[in-house]
Amino acid sequence: MEFMADVKIRKLPDWVVDTYRTRALAKGRSLEEELRSLLTEAALERQLEFRKEAEAFQKRLRAKHGQLSDSAPGIAQDRHKRG
Repeated sequence: MEFMADVKIRKLPDWVVDTYRTRALAKGRSLEEELRSLLTEAALERQLEFRKEAEAFQKRLRAKHGQLSDSAPGIAQDRHKRG
């Protein structure tokens, strides 16, 4: 189940709201829908940026240390022994 938050931004200059309202109307959607889309895109961009940074870090680790072994089988075996 995904929860949705309500956000209210106060003291936003009228020209900023007008800019995004005009943009929304040009796309045939509401101001709320336009702002939701922009905020979601910004959040997704950051996640994508983080993923790229993580992949680059993994690549550097592999170049330096080679392919690291998977620890999952050992952990599963240890858990099985402990009951």
